[in-house]
Amino acid sequence: KITNPIKVAVMGCVVNGPGEATDADVGIACGKGKGAIFRKGKVVSTVKEENFLEALKTEIDSLSLDWRGLARW
Repeated sequence: KITNPIKVAVMGCVVNGPGEATDADVGIACGKGKGAIFRKGKVVSTVKEENFLEALKTEIDSLSLDWRGLARW
């Protein structure tokens, strides 16, 4: 369960999506068969279409841990 106020963006364009969603904490910009996972407008990974949901959820969970100070480096 995530209780942090995390803003998530789901964009339809890999080229412009991350830049247009810089006010989002985390998001995904989808393209043909692949997508870019980003934080604050900066791409942190690319994923295949079949992994979109899992990858976005993983990034949201990671951000939530960061916010609570529980991230392990």
